[in-house]
Amino acid sequence: MSQYDDNNFSPPRRRHRLLFIPLLIAGAVMLFQYFGAEKFVNPETGKSAHVALSSDQESLLGLQSYHEVLSKSEVVASGPEVEMVRRVAGKLSAVTATGEKYDWQVSVVRSAEVNAFCLPGGKIVVYTGILPIAKTEAGLATVMGHEIAHATSRHGSQRLLQSKLTSTLMLGANAAVGLDDMDPQQKQMVLGALGAGTQFGVLLPFSRGHETEADEIGLHYMARAGYDPQEAVHFWERMSGVGGRQPPQFMSTHPAHGTRIERLKELLPKAQAEYQHAVGK
Repeated sequence: MSQYDDNNFSPPRRRHRLLFIPLLIAGAVMLFQYFGAEKFVNPETGKSAHVALSSDQESLLGLQSYHEVLSKSEVVASGPEVEMVRRVAGKLSAVTATGEKYDWQVSVVRSAEVNAFCLPGGKIVVYTGILPIAKTEAGLATVMGHEIAHATSRHGSQRLLQSKLTSTLMLGANAAVGLDDMDPQQKQMVLGALGAGTQFGVLLPFSRGHETEADEIGLHYMARAGYDPQEAVHFWERMSGVGGRQPPQFMSTHPAHGTRIERLKELLPKAQAEYQHAVGK
């Protein structure tokens, strides 16, 4: 009989069992946080998902993140590019299911970076580097519709719930959420989860499911706003030729071009019907 035997239970086995206790506690906390979180039903798809923050907290965090980005960027105040971006943003925001719930704001940032994003609460940033690829208002509506769909679908809040920041955010659920209260790493991770992370060196790709959902909803947004959804296919075809072996940061968070284009083609008939209705044909 082993020197460790004591009622058929050995110290090594006891130590191994004790190691599981922290894991069990962590698992229980995660389950509590997840199932105790707010449940959001996407008005466009009817699908439900748990989110880390309330709509008000999310909008506040989006506004703070928006100001954080602009404070470190060269903002273009006026000109044809700004007018076009604002015009497209106005048409797209008018057809979202969020309606008056969002305080829409849009800024253009002068940068060679091929990028655009929409933060929670309707704060849109478009980089001038993406405009030559967009070419037309319809091309711009493609990318802006996609990014707006990420915000209206609350994908950022879903990612925050899944991230290691969950505990920090959930503990402060009854208090005002503030970037200033976070350490630099937490701040960067939040900005990355909300979609503005490339500005700060943090790149957190949306999941394939989130990307597919944003593609579909964004296509319907542009169609309802009076932009031919067929242009979405042309935009992504142009994007497929950008960057060579090193695609722009905007593209590194998105699915393969071929996969996206084929999926968009499948969605075109329904979107085209919405477009024809919107333009009165």
